[in-house]
Amino acid sequence: MMHAVLATGNPRKAAEIVELLHGVLELLPRPGWLPETVEDGTTVEENAYLKASAVALATRLPAVADDTVMEVDALGRAPGLFSARYAGEGAGDAANVAKVLAEMAGVAAPGRGARVRTVALLCYPDGRRVVSEGVARGRITERPLGDRGFGYDTVFVPDDGDGRTLGQMTADEKARLYCRGRAFRGLAASLKSAACRSR
Repeated sequence: MMHAVLATGNPRKAAEIVELLHGVLELLPRPGWLPETVEDGTTVEENAYLKASAVALATRLPAVADDTVMEVDALGRAPGLFSARYAGEGAGDAANVAKVLAEMAGVAAPGRGARVRTVALLCYPDGRRVVSEGVARGRITERPLGDRGFGYDTVFVPDDGDGRTLGQMTADEKARLYCRGRAFRGLAASLKSAACRSR
């Protein structure tokens, strides 16, 4: 099984990715000596590639990264590329969620639609990449519900779920419905297919 390095240092996200790519890649933790990557790309894929390529070049091993954005219809697809820092540089999940909810105050249920997109990417040290995208449509709640997950999980209800937010779901339930699970399952399928062709 091929070894690859995780580009994320977020332990919750890392645990999700390890589970989703189990049996496909042997994932190594991000080295603590690596500086954080500046995510100044103009697309979701570009940001994922910036993170993965920096780690791949530094470690001389393939690296896995993803980038996820929340796009809210009523906010003109914001926060978009600024999802992780919507309330400002260094802002945490709670502040970002609070800003989205404040900007949507008074928006009725039909106008609270949103989608979350993830690009999952494996980058080789020579710059080659394997890319997969996952999308989940849903709606934004009027207040946070649940205490699981991270990011905007507590305010996002997937359309194909049972009415609960991602923050109210188990890790397995979230992996089935959320864009990150869909993106990494697609990445796993592409890597398996490539491995079969090379035999």
